Amino acid sequence: MGVSGSIAAYKTPELVRLLVKQGASVKVVITPSATQLVSPLALSTVSGHPVYSQVQDGDTWNNHVDLGQWGDMFLIAPCTANTLAKLATGLCDSILTAVYLSARCPVCIAPAMDEDMWLHPTTQNNLRLVQEYGHTVIPVGTGFLASGLIGQGRMAEPEEITDFLIQFFSEKQVFTGKTALITAGPTYEAIDPVRFIGNRSTGKMGIALAESLAQKGANVHLVLGPTHLRTNHPRIQTHLVETSEEMYNRCIEIFPKTDIAIMAAAVADYKPEQPTAHKIKKKETALSITLTRTQDILATLGTIKSPNQILVGFALETDNEIPNAQEKLNKKNADMIVLNSLQDIGAGFGTDTNKVTLLDRSGTAKSFPLQTKKEVAEIIINHIAGLTYAKENL
Repeated sequence: MGVSGSIAAYKTPELVRLLVKQGASVKVVITPSATQLVSPLALSTVSGHPVYSQVQDGDTWNNHVDLGQWGDMFLIAPCTANTLAKLATGLCDSILTAVYLSARCPVCIAPAMDEDMWLHPTTQNNLRLVQEYGHTVIPVGTGFLASGLIGQGRMAEPEEITDFLIQFFSEKQVFTGKTALITAGPTYEAIDPVRFIGNRSTGKMGIALAESLAQKGANVHLVLGPTHLRTNHPRIQTHLVETSEEMYNRCIEIFPKTDIAIMAAAVADYKPEQPTAHKIKKKETALSITLTRTQDILATLGTIKSPNQILVGFALETDNEIPNAQEKLNKKNADMIVLNSLQDIGAGFGTDTNKVTLLDRSGTAKSFPLQTKKEVAEIIINHIAGLTYAKENL
């Protein structure tokens, strides 16, 4: 547990007490400014462990790497605007941020600050960044603030944070012992050394699926195309690729060892037949590039999948959505197709939201309203859990 210098730090001994009461083992790291607001002795007493406030304490080095690898969760409560900015940008000037950068476990953040600081565009952008890293942000409360104002920004109460963590850890691990393959992001197909054919996919949907599966116990292989987004979940192994051929080869290698495969990447259907070794110079005449088909990853996996494997594909359509998705489901021998339509505002590439329709072998099409991609991922993974249960109990 990391404690930063918000007045809400006075609540942390009670929070630690509640966590210990639930059976948790809690080690506390605290920023120097937070020691002026809450006693390290109090935190040490309720936790039963030493409290760490410096990377170096006299002649002793407090091993932040060991601490980062020790926990099943790194809870930062309270998290000030200053500390949040450091988490978002990778600044490392305290034992708290050093442990954060060393942590291999899920990270949960309970912000605490005044309303104007909370609503400031910089803070909101930092929140988006840490969520893109795969971290969980516990919603702030509304009420009396240290400034004397009433508004948003209060740290969630210790009981609320405790309940949140209990729910996080008590979720049924329905995929424990399962191995999953997920593709995400775009592919880039070279035209010459500086130009490529690509698309606007960011990989957000695929990463959200990988994190949902990992949180439910699966060991996940994430084959990720060129995107700035990453995940640090300890049960996700990321394989970085650039081209459709690289993605195809990695999937063919991994797929036989998996129980579930979700092809969420936006793989190029065509690539330049003969990329040039040198940059193409601008000329007065028109330029013609001959394209050739790339290998169809979903179709190939559909031909080699075993009866017990679950294979899921994505379909992004602009017209005749349901018929086209149904045809893809049958033609590619998939167990389920997740349909997106570019006609839906807020869905598709580059957004934090998505709107999907799920089609499976039962012949039904289930449509869901616009939601965040994390919420959509939960819907998809829960449906896959049902398909897995059905296959295992035939």
